[in-house]
Amino acid sequence: MKVLVVGATGATGQAVVQELQSRHIPLRALVRNPYKAQAIWGNSVEIVAGNVLDRYLLTEAIGDCTHIICTTGARPSLNIFGPLQVDYLGTKNLVKAALQQKIEHLVLVSSLLTSVFFHPLNLFWLVLFWKKQAEEYIKKSGITYTIVRPGGLTNTPTTDNLVMGRADTLFSGRIPRATVAQVCVAALLCPAARNKIVEVVTSPTAPYIPIPELFAQV
Repeated sequence: MKVLVVGATGATGQAVVQELQSRHIPLRALVRNPYKAQAIWGNSVEIVAGNVLDRYLLTEAIGDCTHIICTTGARPSLNIFGPLQVDYLGTKNLVKAALQQKIEHLVLVSSLLTSVFFHPLNLFWLVLFWKKQAEEYIKKSGITYTIVRPGGLTNTPTTDNLVMGRADTLFSGRIPRATVAQVCVAALLCPAARNKIVEVVTSPTAPYIPIPELFAQV
C-alpha cells in the first residue's frame, strides 16, 4: 500500500499525513505549494506538486500509489466558482485519474449536512451543494470509495469517543481533525468501509467502539 494524500498541507491533510506516518504506511503528498510542504515536513515526506484542476498532472502524481485520501476543500474567498472548481470539478478529475491508474480505494473527506440544500453554508457559493455533487459522482463512477462526512472540525484533541452514522443521520456535532484522519486511514484498511458514506462526530457520552466495528455497523 502507498497512499496519495491530496490537499496534504491543509489542516486535515496534515493530520492524515501524521496518521499515516504513525502507522508506517508509505505516502506521497500532493500539494499546490511544494515550498510550504518542504517547510512543514522537510525531507520526511515525498512531495509532488499538482492541482486537482489538472487531470494530467494528477495522473502523474498518482504514479505508484495504490490508495488515495482526498482532503481538499474550497477556502472562503470572493471567488464564487471556488466550490464548483475545487469540491466538484477537482474531485471529478481526481476520480478519473484514479480510475485510469487503477487505484484500489479512494477516501474523500466531505462534510456533514451536504444533503441539506437550505443550509446557511450554501450561501457561501453553494459549498455543501457542490460537495454533494462530488459525492454523487464518486458513487456512480465505479471506483471503490469511502466518503467521510465530519461534523465541525477542531484542532483540539479530545478524549470523547467517536460516533459514526449512516448518511443523513447526524445533524450536529464536532470532531478533531486528528480523529477524522484516524477514520480515513482506518477506512483503507477495513473491508467493511468500502462503498459507504459515513458521518462522524465525537461525544462525551458515546461508548468506545473500535473504528472497524463502527464501519461494520453502518
